[in-house]
Amino acid sequence: MNSMTEIPVEKTFASQIVQAIAWRSGSQVIAQLIMWAATFFVIRILDPRDYGLFAMTQSVLVFLSLLNGQEFTASLIRTPELDKMLIRQVFGILVLLNGGIALAQVILAPLAAQYFHTPMVGSLLVVQAALYLATPFVALPSALLSRQLNYKVQAKVNLVSALIGAGTSLGCALAGWGVWTLVAAPMCVIWSRAVGMMVAARIDMLPTFRLKGAGVIVRFGGAMLLSSLLWLFQTQADVIIGGRTLDARHLGLYAESLFLAQIVTSKFVPPLNDVAFSAYARLQADRATTGRAFEKSVRLIMFGALPFYVGLAAVAGPFVDVALGPKWDDATPIVRLLAIAMPFLTVQVLFAPATTALGHPRLQVWGAAAGALIMPLCFVVGVRYGAVGMAWGWVVGAPLHMAITAAFAIPIIGTSAPALLRAVMPAAIASAGMGAAVLAVSELIAGLAPLPTLAILVSVGVVVYGVLVLLVARPVIGEFASLIAARRGVVA
Repeated sequence: MNSMTEIPVEKTFASQIVQAIAWRSGSQVIAQLIMWAATFFVIRILDPRDYGLFAMTQSVLVFLSLLNGQEFTASLIRTPELDKMLIRQVFGILVLLNGGIALAQVILAPLAAQYFHTPMVGSLLVVQAALYLATPFVALPSALLSRQLNYKVQAKVNLVSALIGAGTSLGCALAGWGVWTLVAAPMCVIWSRAVGMMVAARIDMLPTFRLKGAGVIVRFGGAMLLSSLLWLFQTQADVIIGGRTLDARHLGLYAESLFLAQIVTSKFVPPLNDVAFSAYARLQADRATTGRAFEKSVRLIMFGALPFYVGLAAVAGPFVDVALGPKWDDATPIVRLLAIAMPFLTVQVLFAPATTALGHPRLQVWGAAAGALIMPLCFVVGVRYGAVGMAWGWVVGAPLHMAITAAFAIPIIGTSAPALLRAVMPAAIASAGMGAAVLAVSELIAGLAPLPTLAILVSVGVVVYGVLVLLVARPVIGEFASLIAARRGVVA
């Protein structure tokens, strides 16, 4: 077990962080490119109604999945001394929780179908219950490998599972499976990950259901679980509220628009937060270093995220037409509004791993509670104006939620509001200039076909952003260069 918990002393902590980021984020990029290639192909085959049905099931699935106990694995990363009994106890908690929620979903499936007035929802949920049974065999080995900052093995497993999922998605769509395509692909992904992770981490122990002496784990995991439940209520409130008012087609338009707008926040930021949590846990005693590390992470992440959001808002029309097809054109105003809101969500989700790793999970609970109040209220008002009104709910609610979360977290992390504003400002200035240039060019080429329009606007955006970064954010380029140089040093 020592090999699972100890980190080789000859590697510096900084080089481990760089290597972890390179493997975790790099593999995530490749895996997402694989999945997106399949996803955009499948979107053009399936109907918006299929995605509306799937979104209805996700409102139940995501809620129950937050009870799967992954929060308890975070204690394995934070614990200074790790023994076999503790690992077996966490394993047992995972097995109990996931078996229970799988059964609960089967029981609740008919009620969900009745709530959404759609019988098919019940059938989909019964099959999807099998997803939970794989969770213990993914979460436990992932936590043990993350404790070492060993993301190389995890990256390989994730890439293989992404290939399996993409192949399943394409095959099922071409075979005419319809909405069942959206069920089969994630099922294959998680079960292939479960097998791969258990083999990679060499887990050779059975779970135990005796929890004596596990009080610290239960309390820490319980606090994180509560915050996750509140976060879920916030993020799923839109579908729960919209599913009762919007028809399946308009709900599908909204759901896929949100998927596009949240690509950075949901697909690329979580891997970085995984590494950040492990790193902050190692830096608990050095608050000044933690504050500087947080400011740097915000600066670098927004350096890549902000131009994406601004660009997506500027080219929403041709992008939707080219990527999704003409039948999705009604999603254009929804995508544009959501892209405006997402920078605030991106900053907001960066606070949680820092405060939790520093031993303050209650702050994550408070921030999540604020979101669970703010966002549903915005959606209740917005749904009166259809799917576009739901998007306006994000535009109003996301900045407010971010401000409240920051007020809780900043004193604990060891930074300040002016410092964070300085961290974001270079990317904000360059992105604003890029957006203005793209909008100006779009007026000049109005009437051109969607594909050449998109190609021209993206090219203009890349060039203008690059030039502006050289003018106003040259130090950020140096930080990226330092990371690349450090990565090469580790590889060498």
